[in-house]
Amino acid sequence: MEQDRSTRASFSREQESFGPLQHFYVLEPTPCPYLPNRLERKLLTEIHGPQARSGYDHLAPAGFRRSHRFAYRPACADCNACVPVRVVVSEFKPGKSLRRIARANADLSVELVAAKANQEQFDLFRRYIASRHGDGEMAGMSLQEYQSMVESSDVDTLLAEFRDASGRLIAVCLLDWLRDGPSAVYSFFEPGESGRSLGTYVVLWLIDEAGRRSKPHVYLGYWINQSRKMAYKTRFRPLEGLGTHGWELIVE
Repeated sequence: MEQDRSTRASFSREQESFGPLQHFYVLEPTPCPYLPNRLERKLLTEIHGPQARSGYDHLAPAGFRRSHRFAYRPACADCNACVPVRVVVSEFKPGKSLRRIARANADLSVELVAAKANQEQFDLFRRYIASRHGDGEMAGMSLQEYQSMVESSDVDTLLAEFRDASGRLIAVCLLDWLRDGPSAVYSFFEPGESGRSLGTYVVLWLIDEAGRRSKPHVYLGYWINQSRKMAYKTRFRPLEGLGTHGWELIVE
C-alpha cells in the first residue's frame, strides 16, 4: 500500500491543474516484466488535446511516464520497487568512465528532429530489438506500430538522431521536453557499435542538452534496485528518486 499512498500524495499537490474532467483508471494486474512471480498494476490517464503539454508537465514530476497518448505510473498493491528517477543537472559531475564514453563519441553529430518515423530509424530499431530484446513484446513490431510509438503524442515530443562522421544513423532517442527538462521515452542504437556505450552516451547528451537549456532535471523513467538492466541509471549522479516524502537523493 506504500505505492498507493505515494501515488496519492505526490499527485494531489498538482491535481488542481487538470480540472474535474481528468479521469484516472487503475488497470487489471498483469505479470510484472521486471521481477519474477509478481504482478504489476498501473494508474492510467489520457493526455491529449490542447491541455496535454501543461498536464504532462505536472504528471511527470508526480512519477508518471508517457506511452502514446497515455500517462501511467505503477500502483501495485504490495510492491513499491519501481522508483521514478531523475538526474539533477546542475550538480552532475561525470566520473572517469563517463568522461571516457563522452570522448569516444565526440565524433558524433546530434540533431533534434520532429517526431516522425521513417524507414531508416525503423531498420535501426529492428536491429537493436533483435540483438537486445529478441524475445520481448517489441520483437514483432511493424513499421506502422513503430510509427504509432513515435508519433502518437500531443506533448512536445522529439527525436534525437545520432550520426557518425559518414552520416550513418547509429542511435535514436525518443524524448519529451517538459517544463523542467527532457524525459527519455525510448532509446535504441546500433548493436554493432557496442564499444561506444551508446545507451550511456545518449543519457550524457540529454544531461548536456538540459544544461544548455537551463533545465534542472533529466527524467530517466523507473529504476528497480533488484534489476540488473536498470543498474546503469545509478551512474548518473546526483540521482533523485520519488518516494512517499517526495523527491529525495538516492544514496547507495
